[in-house]
Amino acid sequence: MTQDEMKKAAAEAALDYVTPDSIVGVGTGSTVNFFIDALATIKDKIQGAVSSSEASTEKLKAYSIEVFDLNSVDILDVYVDGADEITEHMHMIKGGGAALTREKIVAAVAQKFVCIADASKQVGVLGSFPLPVEVIPMARSYVARELVKLGGDPVYRQGVVTDNGNVILDVHNMEILNPVAMETNINAIVGVVTNGLFANRGADVLILGTEQGAKIIE
Repeated sequence: MTQDEMKKAAAEAALDYVTPDSIVGVGTGSTVNFFIDALATIKDKIQGAVSSSEASTEKLKAYSIEVFDLNSVDILDVYVDGADEITEHMHMIKGGGAALTREKIVAAVAQKFVCIADASKQVGVLGSFPLPVEVIPMARSYVARELVKLGGDPVYRQGVVTDNGNVILDVHNMEILNPVAMETNINAIVGVVTNGLFANRGADVLILGTEQGAKIIE
Protein backbone atom coordinates (compact mmCIF):
# COMPACT_ATOMS: atom_id res chain seq x y z
CA MET A 1 0.00 0.00 0.00
CA THR A 2 1.18 3.51 -0.78
CA GLN A 3 1.01 6.21 1.88
CA ASP A 4 -2.02 7.71 0.13
CA GLU A 5 -3.78 4.33 0.13
CA MET A 6 -3.13 3.99 3.87
CA LYS A 7 -4.52 7.49 4.47
CA LYS A 8 -7.58 6.63 2.37
CA ALA A 9 -8.18 3.38 4.29
CA ALA A 10 -8.08 5.25 7.61
CA ALA A 11 -10.32 8.03 6.29
CA GLU A 12 -12.98 5.67 4.97
CA ALA A 13 -13.04 3.69 8.23
CA ALA A 14 -13.88 6.92 10.07
CA LEU A 15 -17.34 6.93 8.44
CA ASP A 16 -18.31 4.28 11.02
CA TYR A 17 -18.14 7.01 13.68
CA VAL A 18 -20.46 9.41 11.87
CA THR A 19 -23.97 9.43 13.37
CA PRO A 20 -26.94 9.83 11.02
CA ASP A 21 -28.55 13.28 10.93
CA SER A 22 -25.61 14.84 12.80
CA ILE A 23 -23.27 17.73 12.11
CA VAL A 24 -19.75 16.38 11.66
CA GLY A 25 -16.60 18.18 12.80
CA VAL A 26 -14.07 18.09 9.96
CA GLY A 27 -10.37 18.86 10.29
CA THR A 28 -7.71 19.83 7.79
CA GLY A 29 -4.98 18.17 5.76
CA SER A 30 -4.23 15.46 3.22
CA THR A 31 -5.78 12.58 5.19
CA VAL A 32 -8.88 14.64 5.96
CA ASN A 33 -9.29 15.36 2.26
CA PHE A 34 -9.84 11.63 1.78
CA PHE A 35 -12.38 11.73 4.63
CA ILE A 36 -14.28 14.57 2.93
CA ASP A 37 -14.38 12.47 -0.26
CA ALA A 38 -15.82 9.59 1.79
CA LEU A 39 -18.25 11.87 3.65
CA ALA A 40 -19.65 13.04 0.31
CA THR A 41 -20.89 9.48 -0.33
CA ILE A 42 -23.21 9.74 2.72
CA LYS A 43 -23.94 13.47 2.58
CA ASP A 44 -27.71 12.85 2.37
CA LYS A 45 -27.55 11.10 5.75
CA ILE A 46 -25.97 14.04 7.66
CA GLN A 47 -27.06 17.63 8.32
CA GLY A 48 -23.68 19.01 7.36
CA ALA A 49 -20.29 19.85 8.82
CA VAL A 50 -18.31 22.31 10.91
CA SER A 51 -14.92 22.91 9.34
CA SER A 52 -11.59 23.87 10.91
CA SER A 53 -10.14 25.67 7.88
CA GLU A 54 -11.02 27.66 4.79
CA ALA A 55 -9.49 24.91 2.64
CA SER A 56 -11.72 22.19 4.12
CA THR A 57 -14.75 24.49 3.91
CA GLU A 58 -14.17 24.96 0.17
CA LYS A 59 -13.85 21.23 -0.39
CA LEU A 60 -17.00 20.48 1.62
CA LYS A 61 -18.98 23.13 -0.26
CA ALA A 62 -17.74 21.75 -3.59
CA TYR A 63 -19.54 18.52 -2.62
CA SER A 64 -22.66 20.56 -1.64
CA ILE A 65 -22.20 19.62 2.03
CA GLU A 66 -23.62 22.42 4.18
CA VAL A 67 -20.99 24.06 6.40
CA PHE A 68 -22.27 25.45 9.70
CA ASP A 69 -20.73 28.21 11.80
CA LEU A 70 -19.55 26.65 15.06
CA ASN A 71 -21.30 29.40 17.05
CA SER A 72 -24.64 28.03 15.86
CA VAL A 73 -23.87 24.47 16.99
CA ASP A 74 -24.11 23.36 20.62
CA ILE A 75 -22.38 20.02 20.35
CA LEU A 76 -20.69 17.81 17.79
CA ASP A 77 -20.96 14.03 18.13
CA VAL A 78 -17.65 13.51 16.39
CA TYR A 79 -14.64 15.43 15.10
CA VAL A 80 -12.44 13.73 12.51
CA ASP A 81 -8.94 15.07 11.90
CA GLY A 82 -5.42 13.96 11.12
CA ALA A 83 -2.18 14.39 13.08
CA ASP A 84 1.44 15.12 12.31
CA GLU A 85 2.48 12.84 15.20
CA ILE A 86 0.49 10.73 17.68
CA THR A 87 1.57 8.59 20.64
CA GLU A 88 0.00 5.50 22.21
CA HIS A 89 -1.43 7.86 24.86
CA MET A 90 -3.38 9.64 22.06
CA HIS A 91 -1.36 12.84 22.52
CA MET A 92 -0.73 14.59 19.22
CA ILE A 93 1.20 17.28 17.43
CA LYS A 94 -0.95 19.03 14.85
CA GLY A 95 -0.72 22.22 12.84
CA GLY A 96 1.55 21.37 9.94
CA GLY A 97 -1.17 22.96 7.82
CA ALA A 98 -1.39 26.02 10.12
CA ALA A 99 -5.04 25.35 11.11
CA LEU A 100 -4.25 24.35 14.72
CA THR A 101 -6.31 26.99 16.54
CA ARG A 102 -9.55 26.27 14.71
CA GLU A 103 -8.85 22.54 14.95
CA LYS A 104 -8.42 22.83 18.71
CA ILE A 105 -11.65 24.83 19.05
CA VAL A 106 -13.70 22.30 17.06
CA ALA A 107 -12.12 19.42 19.00
CA ALA A 108 -13.16 21.09 22.26
CA VAL A 109 -16.82 21.07 21.21
CA ALA A 110 -16.82 17.45 20.02
CA GLN A 111 -17.85 14.55 22.23
CA LYS A 112 -15.52 12.18 20.37
CA PHE A 113 -12.24 12.98 18.58
CA VAL A 114 -11.35 10.45 15.90
CA CYS A 115 -7.79 10.80 14.61
CA ILE A 116 -7.07 9.38 11.16
CA ALA A 117 -3.43 8.88 10.18
CA ASP A 118 -1.10 6.63 8.25
CA ALA A 119 1.26 4.39 10.21
CA SER A 120 4.23 6.77 9.81
CA LYS A 121 2.56 9.28 12.16
CA GLN A 122 2.66 7.01 15.23
CA VAL A 123 5.67 7.80 17.45
CA GLY A 124 7.01 6.88 20.88
CA VAL A 125 7.80 10.46 21.93
CA LEU A 126 6.48 13.68 20.39
CA GLY A 127 8.83 16.31 19.01
CA SER A 128 10.56 15.02 15.89
CA PHE A 129 7.92 16.94 13.95
CA PRO A 130 8.46 20.65 14.72
CA LEU A 131 5.77 21.92 17.11
CA PRO A 132 3.68 24.72 15.55
CA VAL A 133 2.76 27.69 17.75
CA GLU A 134 0.26 30.28 16.50
CA VAL A 135 1.31 33.76 17.61
CA ILE A 136 -0.11 37.30 17.45
CA PRO A 137 2.27 39.01 14.97
CA MET A 138 3.53 41.79 17.32
CA ALA A 139 4.53 39.16 19.92
CA ARG A 140 6.58 36.99 17.56
CA SER A 141 10.06 37.87 18.83
CA TYR A 142 9.03 37.85 22.49
CA VAL A 143 7.34 34.46 22.18
CA ALA A 144 10.37 33.06 20.34
CA ARG A 145 12.64 34.09 23.24
CA GLU A 146 10.29 32.43 25.74
CA LEU A 147 10.19 29.23 23.66
CA VAL A 148 14.00 29.10 23.74
CA LYS A 149 13.78 29.17 27.56
CA LEU A 150 11.53 26.07 27.34
CA GLY A 151 14.29 24.28 25.43
CA GLY A 152 13.08 24.72 21.87
CA ASP A 153 14.52 26.19 18.71
CA PRO A 154 11.73 28.32 17.18
CA VAL A 155 11.74 29.12 13.47
CA TYR A 156 9.38 31.67 11.90
CA ARG A 157 7.30 30.00 9.16
CA GLN A 158 7.96 32.50 6.38
CA GLY A 159 5.11 33.65 4.20
CA VAL A 160 2.40 31.85 6.20
CA VAL A 161 -0.55 33.72 7.66
CA THR A 162 -3.18 31.64 9.45
CA ASP A 163 -6.91 31.87 8.71
CA ASN A 164 -7.02 34.04 11.87
CA GLY A 165 -4.43 36.51 10.57
CA ASN A 166 -1.58 35.33 12.79
CA VAL A 167 1.90 33.86 12.27
CA ILE A 168 3.39 30.45 13.04
CA LEU A 169 6.60 29.63 14.90
CA ASP A 170 7.73 26.03 14.40
CA VAL A 171 9.66 24.78 17.43
CA HIS A 172 12.43 22.34 16.51
CA ASN A 173 14.63 20.04 18.60
CA MET A 174 12.19 19.35 21.43
CA GLU A 175 11.74 15.96 23.00
CA ILE A 176 8.32 16.39 24.58
CA LEU A 177 8.19 13.94 27.48
CA ASN A 178 5.25 15.61 29.24
CA PRO A 179 2.94 16.91 26.51
CA VAL A 180 0.15 17.99 28.89
CA ALA A 181 2.49 20.25 30.90
CA MET A 182 4.26 21.56 27.79
CA GLU A 183 0.95 22.44 26.12
CA THR A 184 -0.13 24.36 29.23
CA ASN A 185 3.23 26.13 29.63
CA ILE A 186 3.40 27.31 26.02
CA ASN A 187 -0.22 28.50 26.06
CA ALA A 188 0.61 30.59 29.15
CA ILE A 189 3.10 32.72 27.17
CA VAL A 190 1.51 36.10 26.43
CA GLY A 191 0.95 36.48 22.68
CA VAL A 192 0.48 32.77 22.02
CA VAL A 193 -2.96 31.99 20.57
CA THR A 194 -2.41 28.25 21.01
CA ASN A 195 0.11 25.55 20.19
CA GLY A 196 -0.06 22.32 18.23
CA LEU A 197 0.05 19.98 21.22
CA PHE A 198 -3.28 18.21 21.55
CA ALA A 199 -2.65 16.56 24.91
CA ASN A 200 -5.09 18.13 27.37
CA ARG A 201 -7.70 17.12 24.79
CA GLY A 202 -6.21 14.16 22.95
CA ALA A 203 -7.85 11.74 20.54
CA ASP A 204 -10.44 9.22 21.74
CA VAL A 205 -9.98 6.90 18.78
CA LEU A 206 -7.02 6.43 16.45
CA ILE A 207 -7.64 4.90 13.03
CA LEU A 208 -4.24 4.00 11.66
CA GLY A 209 -3.83 3.26 7.97
CA THR A 210 -1.41 0.32 7.74
CA GLU A 211 -0.19 -2.08 5.05
CA GLN A 212 -2.94 -4.44 6.24
CA GLY A 213 -5.67 -1.78 6.10
CA ALA A 214 -7.29 0.33 8.81
CA LYS A 215 -6.33 -0.53 12.40
CA ILE A 216 -8.54 0.90 15.16
CA ILE A 217 -7.05 1.82 18.55
CA GLU A 218 -9.37 3.10 21.28
